[in-house]
Amino acid sequence: MSAATMTAPDKAPDQQRGQVAGASDDVRIGLRGNLRHIGALARRNVMQIKQDPGSMIDAMLMPIIFTLLFVYVFGGAVGGSLGGDRDVYTNYVIPGLLAMGGLNIAMSVGTGINDDFSKGVMDRFRTMPIARSSVLVAKLIVEGGRMLVSSTILLLVAFIIGFDLKTGPLELLAAAGLALAFGTSLTWIFMLLGLSMKTPQAVQGIGFLILMPLQFGSSVFAPTGTMPGWLQAFTDYNPLSNLADAVRALLNGEGAVADPVLATLAWSVGITVVIAPLAVRKFRTKV
Repeated sequence: MSAATMTAPDKAPDQQRGQVAGASDDVRIGLRGNLRHIGALARRNVMQIKQDPGSMIDAMLMPIIFTLLFVYVFGGAVGGSLGGDRDVYTNYVIPGLLAMGGLNIAMSVGTGINDDFSKGVMDRFRTMPIARSSVLVAKLIVEGGRMLVSSTILLLVAFIIGFDLKTGPLELLAAAGLALAFGTSLTWIFMLLGLSMKTPQAVQGIGFLILMPLQFGSSVFAPTGTMPGWLQAFTDYNPLSNLADAVRALLNGEGAVADPVLATLAWSVGITVVIAPLAVRKFRTKV
């Protein structure tokens, strides 16, 4: 019998045993061990960022570029339609950009996980005696930190160019926290895409197909009242519109707060409850 015929049958049982072990590791390790593993993996991810500062470019530069682009390119025209000038549009679009900030970072998580699998990094994690969910949760925590950095930079630029906070610091923190909650829930979707697609380019392509309608078919950049009826129907159910309206109400002190906040929290919890288990399961079984 040749070596090829000997190794082929042996490989499948090994994979099955590894998957069964991975499925039971989360139960055997317990909460304390799971938290310890999450902390260690989160520190590893932070050290990777420290060794490669270029990985923070999207979190640091994108909020600056988007803020300056929309305020100074579209501010005059859209501000006029709002019954004011560029300053009026600044107070309109900054909350929307804060709401949108986590989406691009979430997409980069999916491409990063896909690339890690192609390099064998994730395969090494799956052979270690750690909870399989801890790998994804640790990445989620670090990416949440990147979202906070991005939001902080966006707000600093906004205040420099004349954004007027009409409420207070508590409302500002609540708005940032709401944007973070929604951004991290979307991260689970892109982690699942990263685990399901064959290449980072495929993840990025599908990601843009998801993000573009969410971003531009919403109230982030402009009021939805002038949009066609069919598009307004979409924006009414677009979770990003709910988030943008909630953040705008919290920062500007205008409009209803409770309904869009509750809708955003419901979307965030619903996405996490449905997608997170699917992502962890895909991580365990991915070949």
